[in-house]
Amino acid sequence: MVRLDENEISFPDPELYHGHDGIIAFGGDLSIERIWFAYQLGIFPWYNPDEEILWWCPDPRFVLFPDELKVSKSMRKILDRNIFTFTENQNFREVIKSCQEISRKGQSGTWLSDELMESFIQLHEYGLAKSIEVWQDGELIGGFYGLQIGNVFCGESMFAKVSNASKAGFIHFVETHKNSLDLIDCQSHTDHLESLGARMISKKEFLKILHKNNERR
Repeated sequence: MVRLDENEISFPDPELYHGHDGIIAFGGDLSIERIWFAYQLGIFPWYNPDEEILWWCPDPRFVLFPDELKVSKSMRKILDRNIFTFTENQNFREVIKSCQEISRKGQSGTWLSDELMESFIQLHEYGLAKSIEVWQDGELIGGFYGLQIGNVFCGESMFAKVSNASKAGFIHFVETHKNSLDLIDCQSHTDHLESLGARMISKKEFLKILHKNNERR
């Protein structure tokens, strides 16, 4: 594992460096410049707020190819009922705040620190991070956010205050942008996203897709 210099924005090459359990480096800072650079390399921060920053590039990588999206019959019926409405980038701050505060089964706290949250809000203000909002009767009841890097969307976190809200938002997002997205990076496995068609690919394959995407931008 490599310790990062706070005064220099650089990372080990994730294609050549195989860290412990996918951890590439630690330390550094959460400046928007470092975060943006990291995601272009396929690296993301994930750590407990009271601990040192950890930077990850796991192998394998959990991703969704848009044309492999799976929508169950029961979920399609829910979408067809139009009980939810969807927007993009209409309330980024509230979405990320809800992702931080939502109670999650089996978790006593949140990995999303105030400092990291503010960095993503700045990235949104620069047009680099986006949010997807799910509404019901005028209330924000679900959504998610992430970074858009060309034709790759790097999903970060989602929340739902109503059953199926975040799943509906994700399906809507994929179906709306399937012609302009090559890949959605889900980072780490969840049953929730696996049920929608996400699967593991090797780090080598993931980085190859990401590099081709970066070259086209």
